[in-house]
Amino acid sequence: MKSLHELIASWVRRWRQHSDLPLRVCWAIPGHEPHCWDLGTFEKPWVCVFVRDASALPALLSPSLDRLGEAYVEGWLDVEGSITDIIALGHKLVEEHPETTAEKWMRRAVAMVTHHKELDRKSIQYHYDVSNEFYAQWLDPELIYSCAYFENGDEDLATAQRKKIDHILTKLKLQPGQTLLDIGCGWGALVIRAAQRFGARCVGITISQAQYDYARERVQALGLSERVEIRLEDYRDVTGQFDRIVSVGMFEHVGLKHLSEYFTRMRKLLKDDGWAMNHGITTTDPHNGEVAHGGGRFIDRYVFPNGELPHISLVLQTMQEGGLEPFDVENLRRHYARTLRCWSERFEAKSEILKTMVPERIWRIWRLYLAGCAWAFEHDEVAIFQVLCLPAGRNANELPWSRRWMYAQPLASA
Repeated sequence: MKSLHELIASWVRRWRQHSDLPLRVCWAIPGHEPHCWDLGTFEKPWVCVFVRDASALPALLSPSLDRLGEAYVEGWLDVEGSITDIIALGHKLVEEHPETTAEKWMRRAVAMVTHHKELDRKSIQYHYDVSNEFYAQWLDPELIYSCAYFENGDEDLATAQRKKIDHILTKLKLQPGQTLLDIGCGWGALVIRAAQRFGARCVGITISQAQYDYARERVQALGLSERVEIRLEDYRDVTGQFDRIVSVGMFEHVGLKHLSEYFTRMRKLLKDDGWAMNHGITTTDPHNGEVAHGGGRFIDRYVFPNGELPHISLVLQTMQEGGLEPFDVENLRRHYARTLRCWSERFEAKSEILKTMVPERIWRIWRLYLAGCAWAFEHDEVAIFQVLCLPAGRNANELPWSRRWMYAQPLASA
């Protein structure tokens, strides 16, 4: 029977025969003599992998993104190198280890979760209630945790986030005095902007206790309590009707088999002459399968429990089933790739501070997640769409002729 050293050496030889990676693997388990192997010919490796526990070996010998991610998160291996190079070489290892037919079938046959209020509350609080201080280290000053809008491509993160909000509210033709519902309002930046700049009367809902507490305090501090109400409330419990409804980065938690129900609820809350927008992440798999190479399994296990990504075709279908007519669809994939790069760079720059705020395991999860998602958006594994919609059945004469109103005014001018 081969020793562990022999297994690694054999694996390295196979890699060197058909590839040339700037990667060094070092056996660094206490009690064993250290040894390093190079998977390519180079003067200096881009990335060094240090095996700390034999539990990491299956992830290296039969790599997938979830196995490699697990080995790093659990401390079975460490890595040195830039996070961009680490993610790129991780994908190289996985892509040159073809998925089996069974693995492809499993990815396509994702089990759809039966979502209910308690499950969704726990999932949301797992992700968003790490701590407001943790998020504040790498988000923009207004804690906007969704895809920014780089109108010209040279904006800083804070400017691009304000432009995103203005882009959404301009698309919605939000007018002074109108009522706006924000489903999944985060830390309150959108409803605050809608009240201050657009003169709307707003309700923002979240099921994250940390977000609710922070948003309410911010609204009160800005003297907006008469125009902005923050509620700790599930979207299924909201009553009344609104002139405008927006949901940014929330429907990923709804579940594939609940999308029609979600859009039906949105239509019920929307006035007959109202406008609504859904801004959310989608898969690029037309069969609604999970992200390739185990990336989806890693995210579900460590980052977003019970999250499910639909293809844009399913979004449009279920939106129509819910009584809403999709009117305008915009793909912001490039914008989210840039946003995530900004977040990842800020995260790396603040790593020493962040390590004092959360357990190292949590730090490792978020480090991989942000950089890995940037790679996924850059390489068309996931996308993000803004879909502007109106109540179905409206007379064509009520619809705009063009998109000109969306770009008539400069964004984030104040």
